[in-house]
Amino acid sequence: MWSIVRPALSIVVLSTLVFGLAYPLGMTALATVVVPDRAGGNLIVVDNRVVGARDVGQYFTGDAWLHGRPSATADTPYNAAASSGSNYGAAHPALRERVQAAIGQGRTTSLAPIPVDLVTTSGSGLDPHISPAAARFQVPRIAAARGLTESEVQAAVDAATDERFLGVLGERRVRVLAVNLALHRRGHG
Repeated sequence: MWSIVRPALSIVVLSTLVFGLAYPLGMTALATVVVPDRAGGNLIVVDNRVVGARDVGQYFTGDAWLHGRPSATADTPYNAAASSGSNYGAAHPALRERVQAAIGQGRTTSLAPIPVDLVTTSGSGLDPHISPAAARFQVPRIAAARGLTESEVQAAVDAATDERFLGVLGERRVRVLAVNLALHRRGHG
């Protein structure tokens, strides 16, 4: 009996040490050397204070700020400890109610069609980006709330827009936190 159990236990212990300890520590050490900013969480520091992370969205409210995608995280929006999507199908009543509420909020500021990423959540609930169309949709509201011209707000959006990777992969996207930090530096609102 022991001759059967001992090899199995040895494999479990060895696998745990290699794949549960050595591999994660090795990858973390390698990442720290190769891409130190990303390995450290891609934190954004302003005035020696961490204000966010480049790869994790934040919850912004109020007319003076660029809003990100709705978050489906549990309890509070953009709670990284509770990352999840809603997993609602297109016909689910709760999804329809949430989208209708978001459309109603958007209609109070514009008659233009609302970009889909302003009314639907992402898979993680933590997206830090929105589409350029979703950002453009919000420019008039932000400009009015801050007493800026639309072109001034659009310039902040353009400066925080990332192009497709290698010009062909992915989609253009706007970093919501970068726009809001630029707006904060400008003052107003």
